[in-house]
Amino acid sequence: MQTLVNSSAGVFIIIIMIAVGYALAARHWFNDDSTALIAKLVTQVALPPYMIISITKDFSHDQLATLLPNLRFPVISMLLLFELSIIVARFIKVDASRRGLFESMFFNSNTVFVGLPINLALFGQRSLPFVLVYYMANTTIFWTLGVYLIQRDGANQEGLSLKTVLQKVFSAPLIGFIIGVILVLLDWHLPSFLTQSFTYLGNLTTPLSMLFIGISIYNAGLKNIRFGKDQLGVLAGRFIFAPLLMTALVYPSHMPPLMKQVFILQSCMPVMTNAPVVARLYNTDADFAAVMVTETTLGALLMVPLMMFLLGQLF
Repeated sequence: MQTLVNSSAGVFIIIIMIAVGYALAARHWFNDDSTALIAKLVTQVALPPYMIISITKDFSHDQLATLLPNLRFPVISMLLLFELSIIVARFIKVDASRRGLFESMFFNSNTVFVGLPINLALFGQRSLPFVLVYYMANTTIFWTLGVYLIQRDGANQEGLSLKTVLQKVFSAPLIGFIIGVILVLLDWHLPSFLTQSFTYLGNLTTPLSMLFIGISIYNAGLKNIRFGKDQLGVLAGRFIFAPLLMTALVYPSHMPPLMKQVFILQSCMPVMTNAPVVARLYNTDADFAAVMVTETTLGALLMVPLMMFLLGQLF
């Protein structure tokens, strides 16, 4: 019962912040430029220092050495989900013009804008390194295999340049994580004025992320939600197959229980917010991608209390 109460409180915190973003968007406080600005503030200003501070504060050299090998679990999970997505797409007869997009959304999670703040709200700062291990795998696979699949659907067959792919993979949050790891491994300490400044900036991460989600849900329009076979297929991938597969992988392992919980929760986060952008770039079904971002984001808010209850029973 206590687990259910704690998880419900964390979810209510998330819902309130998202509702504020939705309400402000409904009052037309934001336009496309301001929404893009919030996204940049989170990913390029708030997240990198947050990761540096959290890694250097909470982890030692030995702890990191035992943490990073567990990167194999999200990698294996997503590759298996990719294989499963091919089977599901053929079984429900997804149209060839969106099959690659379907498969990409099936196995990739929104680990930053949704996954990170949800884990911080539910588990606290101690969950951050585990979130970032999953993020490293997820962002690399999306900007390589995931983008290739979306590109395959479109009329525009010009691929992303190697430089662009590397810029996407080695994003500002990941660079912040790497810097934090290097500082810990070398046993270097930041000056106090940098530590305090990075802490203030990092504290912007969760509220701005939640406002962004609320704005995005309003902009997508709840009236556009559909539940055809393709939509249900992606929802099944995100909220049924992904957590079941991750649970099967991590349950018998010897990793810390909190890491198992974070990995399972991260696995069933919504579709990547980048999916509609990439789909539009390659002239594929960007509207389908946008609808799935909305549906899976709303679905995640319903799934989180259930997952927290189940995780409490398992671990």
